[in-house]
Amino acid sequence: MGVGNLTHNSNALAADARSLNSLKLQAGQNTPAAIKEAAKQFESLFMRELIKSMREATMKSGMLESAQGDLGTDLLDQQLAVQMSGRPGGLSDIIAQQLSRQMGAAETQGQGSAHAAGKQAIQPAAGQGNATPTVSQTSFVQRFNGVAAKVEQSSGIPASFMIGQAGHETGWGRREITNADGSTSFNLFGIKAGPGWKGKVAEVTTTEYVNGVPQKTVAKFRAYNSYEESFRDYARLISDSPRYAQVRQQTGSVQAYASGLQRAGYATDPDYANKLSRAINTTLRLQRATA
Repeated sequence: MGVGNLTHNSNALAADARSLNSLKLQAGQNTPAAIKEAAKQFESLFMRELIKSMREATMKSGMLESAQGDLGTDLLDQQLAVQMSGRPGGLSDIIAQQLSRQMGAAETQGQGSAHAAGKQAIQPAAGQGNATPTVSQTSFVQRFNGVAAKVEQSSGIPASFMIGQAGHETGWGRREITNADGSTSFNLFGIKAGPGWKGKVAEVTTTEYVNGVPQKTVAKFRAYNSYEESFRDYARLISDSPRYAQVRQQTGSVQAYASGLQRAGYATDPDYANKLSRAINTTLRLQRATA
C-alpha cells in the first residue's frame, strides 16, 4: 500500500484498532513518508481511546445526563482524534522514530530517498546511539545538502559522508578555519596546504596529536573562494590520492570509510574514526527524515 492509500484511509484506520498489525507491517515496507503517516494513525487511535475514556468517566460521574447518541458521539470522537494527531513535535514523531528503529528502516530507507535510486545502500556505523540532532547539526546538513549532492554526482562519494565530515571538522559550522582578517577560508575539511598547493592559504593555530597527546601548533590550511570549491577539492583528494585508494572503495559502510581515513592518516586524533562515524550517522538520520 502506498502513502496515498494510507492517507486516504486515515479516518477508517483511526476508527479500527484491529488495523494496527497491518498498519505496522505497511509502515515497515514503505517509505519514510509512509512511516510518518502510519505513526499519525497510531496516535489517532491512542487519542480516540483517550477521548472515549474521558467521556465515559464524565458520564459515569453524572456530569452528563446521557450518551446523546452513541453513533454520533463515536463519530465525533473519531474526527476529533484525527484532527489532533500528526502535529509537529507530538506523539506521532516519537512513534515514527520507534517504528524506524524496530523495522530496521534506518538501513533500508535510503533505497527510497533522494540518495537511493540505483545506488548502493549505506550501512550506518553500529553502536553510535540515536541522540536527537541539535539545531546546529540540522541547520548545517540543510545548508550543504545541495552542493554535496552535486559533488556526489561527479565523484561518487556519498553526500552524507562529506557533510558529516565537514560537520565534524568545523563543529557543525561553529569553528570554521578563518583568514587573518576573520573571513572564512571556506575550508570545511581541515585540508592542509602542503608544498604542492598553489592556491590561497589560511594560517591558524590547531590541535595535533603526537603519540596520542594533544598539542597546539600553527599550521597552514588551504583556502578557497566558495564552499563548493572546498567540497570539490576534498572529493579530488579522496579520489585521486593513492593514500586514500582503499578508502575510496569503502563508501558502502560508514564505519569502514571512517576507519579507512584514520588508518590513512587523514587526522592524528586516535579517536577520529568513532567521532567521524557519529557525525555521518547523524547526517544520514537528518537526510532520511526529510527525504
